[in-house]
Amino acid sequence: MSAAAFDRIAEQYDRLWTGSAVGRLQREAVWRAVDPLFRPGDSILDLGCGTGEDALHLMAAGVNVQGIDASPAMVQIARSRGVNARTLPIESLDQLEGKFDGALSNFGPLNCVPQLEPVARALGHLIRRGGRIALCLMGRCCLWETAYLLCHGAWGKAVRRLHRTGARSSIGVRVLYPSLHEVIHAFRRHFQLACWYGIGVTVPPSYVHMQERVLRCAAAVDRRIWRMPLVRAIADHRLLVFTRI
Repeated sequence: MSAAAFDRIAEQYDRLWTGSAVGRLQREAVWRAVDPLFRPGDSILDLGCGTGEDALHLMAAGVNVQGIDASPAMVQIARSRGVNARTLPIESLDQLEGKFDGALSNFGPLNCVPQLEPVARALGHLIRRGGRIALCLMGRCCLWETAYLLCHGAWGKAVRRLHRTGARSSIGVRVLYPSLHEVIHAFRRHFQLACWYGIGVTVPPSYVHMQERVLRCAAAVDRRIWRMPLVRAIADHRLLVFTRI
């Protein structure tokens, strides 16, 4: 069901998210944290690669990328852009072979995975010791989202991230919002948390429309506060960097 939902929006995805002002600014924030993790010649996995935007960025820096995504339509677009991508759900990650220097999962593919422990176990076999993985998930508390939806009278949606069973997204996909503790616990056998950041603390979610000048000012503030305790916990996304132990 998740793959079919993303197939339906694949052709519009870059216009709706990647090319939007919020999408660009949040992705640039992720890249600032991720770029120092990988070196030219490294081989990494891109989990939930979508249309290949992150893969292309890393490839431009000399990193070898193997992308996977559950959506055939997304994979087709990524391939058309020159990305080495294949159709494979993250839940089937254990079908891959070989060793990689790291992995990236950006903007919530792991929020669509019911259980993170099997993913962590598979990555434990695929990632070399000392390798880094960067996982960007939607957190359980987004101050921007809660305030915005409450102001618009959407009381149910305003607290949807707090539901243990997740919530149905606008495209019909069941989305889960694991806590920081739950993610760390799921990966603890093979990975140790190195650091984490708030992505989109003052930069709002994509459905909040603001002038690009204001958004860039918000992004400048984010660069100063994205690692601050408590503050980073109210961001739209959380970027967790783990080291393979």
